[in-house]
Amino acid sequence: MLENLLNPETRANPYPFYRQVADSGPVLKVNEGFFVVTGFEEASALLRNSAFGHPEPEVLPNPDTEEPVDEQGRVIRSFLGLNPPDHTRLRRLVSKAFTPRMIEQLAPRLEDLSKELVAKALELGEFDLMTEIARPLPVVVVSELLGVPLADRGRFEEWSHAMGRALDPAFLIAPETVTAAVAARREFVAYFRELAKERRKRPTGDLFSDLVSVSDEGDRLSEGELVITAMLLRVAGHETTTNLIGNGILALLNHPDQLRALAGDRSKIPNAVEEMLRFDSPVQLTTRTALRDATIGDEPVTEGAQTVVLLGAANRDPRTHEAPDSFDVGRPSPKHLALGQGIHYCLGAPLARLEGRVLFETLLGTGRAFHRTSEPVWVKQVTLRGLDGLRLAFS
Repeated sequence: MLENLLNPETRANPYPFYRQVADSGPVLKVNEGFFVVTGFEEASALLRNSAFGHPEPEVLPNPDTEEPVDEQGRVIRSFLGLNPPDHTRLRRLVSKAFTPRMIEQLAPRLEDLSKELVAKALELGEFDLMTEIARPLPVVVVSELLGVPLADRGRFEEWSHAMGRALDPAFLIAPETVTAAVAARREFVAYFRELAKERRKRPTGDLFSDLVSVSDEGDRLSEGELVITAMLLRVAGHETTTNLIGNGILALLNHPDQLRALAGDRSKIPNAVEEMLRFDSPVQLTTRTALRDATIGDEPVTEGAQTVVLLGAANRDPRTHEAPDSFDVGRPSPKHLALGQGIHYCLGAPLARLEGRVLFETLLGTGRAFHRTSEPVWVKQVTLRGLDGLRLAFS
């Protein structure tokens, strides 16, 4: 059933398919060991339930020297794929470096960068949104945040894209996608290992330098944890914000009344960003494993069962959202799960929101109308929903 998500028509608009799945109920039992969750309340409860998490990291009997492992030979994962107490420890350490104050200090740089990118697009007249604005903005921001040299940002973007494509459930991923992701991961690991050596000798005041030195009662990130954390921040900070911008602009263009409303009252932009996240989420699904016997809604679930949480479906649950398929920048406090819930709530959510808000304010602040000159081209992926290309022109 979920393989239908790979169809080109479904990829362009997965929401009618989600509705078909949801018609079977907010929790669909495919078999004893596999469930699909589409209901907002059920998905929210599951993501906050400690009975659901991730399988324990794999233990490598003969660890590859290129693969970061801990003292027990376990593959080191980012905190995104860990359960407490490992998750709690790692996230606490990273949070000490990735602070709200640090994000607030990025606002002036974000404004300057947004103005530069929009000014270039204005000069071009006709341009590809993804190439000229949606990809460069988060790439430059997260690269500068981590202290990555300008000359290395191009290959970082390639590695991030390769790894992002491998985030789909295993049964939906082509072998060549896995191969490319493994190669990109190794390149990332090697790069950040070298950068960690440099930052230990010569800290430069960036986030990566802070991660190198951060501690909590003597506890520090190991080299492997440091490398994997930097890789997570780099990939997550790029792909999701790029998709927020692309999906958000497309939603506005497909709903010209909402575009006019937002251009006429830019104070609505923060709320509009939340509606964009709800309406066409950059992250469409996530997976969890039952760590013990539990329930999802009214469905009993046995230990070891796999669950796919369709965030895109939950964000349009008619039991929770009035007119769920309508895009409304004035929707009061749009509820969504686009940034997760519970202990895995997106650490970079404030940064993603800030980037979206500043970019939309800059673009709409030009006072120039813009329109599509081509059909949108979607990335061939399911978990991360975003555009590969969208050509626009200023009037």
